[in-house]
Amino acid sequence: MTNFQRARSEEQREVRRQAILDTTAAMLEEMPLGEISLNELSRRVGLAKSNVLRYFESREAILLELLDRAWRQWVADLPALVHSGIDQDAPVSRRAEQFAAVIAGSLAQRRVLCDLLSAQAGVLEHNVSPQVAARHKRAAVANVADIAALIHQYLPELGDRATQLTAAMIMAVGAVWTHARPSPAMLAAYEADPSLTAFKLDFVTALQEMLATLTVGAIARSSA
Repeated sequence: MTNFQRARSEEQREVRRQAILDTTAAMLEEMPLGEISLNELSRRVGLAKSNVLRYFESREAILLELLDRAWRQWVADLPALVHSGIDQDAPVSRRAEQFAAVIAGSLAQRRVLCDLLSAQAGVLEHNVSPQVAARHKRAAVANVADIAALIHQYLPELGDRATQLTAAMIMAVGAVWTHARPSPAMLAAYEADPSLTAFKLDFVTALQEMLATLTVGAIARSSA
């Protein structure tokens, strides 16, 4: 992955660090998050496992950094999507529906981000030091703040509830993503008993409906 045997300078260490991140990102495109292992990552990046752990304290620390990277990329793309997807002259109820549609649609092709968000609290925030956990949480808070500021531009009726709505929205993304990707056993159960398919979710449809409900509710509470 690099043309040097040992990273001696800060620049070389950063090159190796980015190689680890990029290799892990490529693995996430190929396989579910739960199948990512340090052994396979080490093999692909061309380093001993102990050397990988010199740059990142654990598999989860690598994945948390990739979550922040994917999250920031999404945040950077959102303003153009929101601008084109929301009619600022429409009634607030319509803008709320449009907002939900934009967010759900923007995530449809971001499988890696959704995978990482769904594992954030239950997996990725474990097996890391307090320092890594704090750094990740600060980045998450900044990302939430950026999205909340954007939402407030198009839904000023939210008042000071924009941040609360954004945080709830992120939790909803992870939950809906998990439930919209049933296990092989559950898929077999759906096939064997069609009456169960009422619980089979389409990610974009289910997320859009949930976000619309959350948004309308937050606006109603803000105006109460």
